[in-house]
Amino acid sequence: MIIDDQPVEFWPTASIRAALETGDITVWQRIVVAIKRDPYGRTARQVEEVLEAAAPQGIAKALNEVLARSRSHLDANERAQVARHVQVLLERSALDEPEFASRIGVTREDLAAYLNATTSPQASLMIRMRRLSDRFAKIRTQQTADGEPSDDSGAGDSEPESD
Repeated sequence: MIIDDQPVEFWPTASIRAALETGDITVWQRIVVAIKRDPYGRTARQVEEVLEAAAPQGIAKALNEVLARSRSHLDANERAQVARHVQVLLERSALDEPEFASRIGVTREDLAAYLNATTSPQASLMIRMRRLSDRFAKIRTQQTADGEPSDDSGAGDSEPESD
């Protein structure tokens, strides 16, 4: 196996296998960096494929741990990013949490889990949240333009036709 300066992401699976079997710490570190950069990417999948046949010892055990931790870290970061987006939609709607939850068809506990990044809502629910937020932001804008006092609770507001 010839390992050059080509990025690990472009190595064939045979080179990954050879690197794990005969490489040294500097080669393994390059693989680890590629996995951490993209825990579900090509290199991570190649390493998984190679490790399926390997005994869980030495570098194989360590790389399995790198895969698991990198994916867990990425998942947590993505949940936090979604939580921030849900918070923005909630604030933009100017509804309180119980009302927002009710209007999107989830329990207050589910909404709290989304806001706390414990879980992430389905994509269809994110679309529903955005539509609700858009509707209530539009209502407030229209009320302000018409000189009407804005009721930030959203209670009693009539909703315009959905898009």
